[in-house]
Amino acid sequence: MKRAAMQAEPPSESGPARYSLPARPYPSEDVLFCVDVDAESRAQMRLSGQNARSMTRLDSIKQGILFFVNAKLAINSDHRFSFSSLGTSLTWVRRKFNNQVQSAVEQVQSLAEADSSCDKADLTLLFKMATHEANKSKQQGRILRVILIYCRSSTLPTHEWPESTKNFTLDVIYLHDKPNAENCPQRVFDSLVDASEHVSEHESYILESGQGINRGLVHHLCTLLCHPEQRCLQEELDIPKPIVGKLRVKAEGTAALSDDSSLDACW
Repeated sequence: MKRAAMQAEPPSESGPARYSLPARPYPSEDVLFCVDVDAESRAQMRLSGQNARSMTRLDSIKQGILFFVNAKLAINSDHRFSFSSLGTSLTWVRRKFNNQVQSAVEQVQSLAEADSSCDKADLTLLFKMATHEANKSKQQGRILRVILIYCRSSTLPTHEWPESTKNFTLDVIYLHDKPNAENCPQRVFDSLVDASEHVSEHESYILESGQGINRGLVHHLCTLLCHPEQRCLQEELDIPKPIVGKLRVKAEGTAALSDDSSLDACW
């Protein structure tokens, strides 16, 4: 989308001309969630705090999605949502996009883990349906974004999709086990990065967590609240800043202030 041009107002008797920037809203989003329901979505995640209970990845994902929906609608009530699940391939939970919170609650709560591990994760149908829905969104002056939440530590996602077709943005949150001799989360992550770059129209974010802490998932969903057309590059993100870095900056600032005070004292 083109940036709005600065416009000069006629000079007034009281001073020079002033400049104004006409408001140009970004298009509303149609957000399609695709949730991995492989057996690994049953893995436990810890809540923060002492004596906090644990919950499955899928239950954490459900809570996180509903938080995202409410927060996104608070920003712009015209955003819409749809839901799907990923086993061996894509299954629609609700194909029609809408902005009704109660409908979102019902559809998200209906997600259930697969009875057994899925031997593959084919994203081709997801990309096909996202492209179809993106064309409809663009006809309405909207844009489509897919948020894939993936939970498998050893199964590499695959797809057969032409690289020339890019009309939606694919964000990914990857929740995985810690690396060991029996899994390959780094290879899975690299495959997810390749898939996102292969299909995304705008800057996409690929976020991961192997700590099994619910707070990390919520933080990633907060990051994904940003509109695809208003983003910096992912490598330029510096939030959250490490606590050590904050303490160092604070210490340096205190030291500098002390030095200034001593100089003032000399004067």
